[in-house]
Amino acid sequence: MSGSDSTVLPVVSAVAGEAPTISKPEGTPPGELTFSDVILGTGAEVLPTSTLTVHYTLMAWSTGTIIESSWSGEPATFPLAQVVEGWQKGLPGAKEGGRRLLILPPSMGYGPAGSGPIGPNETLIFAVDIIGVS
Repeated sequence: MSGSDSTVLPVVSAVAGEAPTISKPEGTPPGELTFSDVILGTGAEVLPTSTLTVHYTLMAWSTGTIIESSWSGEPATFPLAQVVEGWQKGLPGAKEGGRRLLILPPSMGYGPAGSGPIGPNETLIFAVDIIGVS
């Protein structure tokens, strides 16, 4: 097996209150939802029924480029039940004040259709800072 086949997951910076940096991933993206806490929150726990206020940064796995970031403006607020499946399955259990890395396979993101700047069948890398849970 050659080195180019190995998967290198992105690394997210852990400085609270600052826009995260995300390292460029390498190799084959994971085929299933992958998540980890970069900063452990200590506030309210995210439930599937929660409304969240978050800052997020989105990177495309295929290019390693940032597609979207809320850090340039206001945080986003939305009911968790109304966003992509990868967020619905990957954010519950996180806590307010935390930062979670989410890697979404295309089936839990925007699939074969893509969305705006997100290409078809793109694996999505999100760094999500949970500012508020209600």
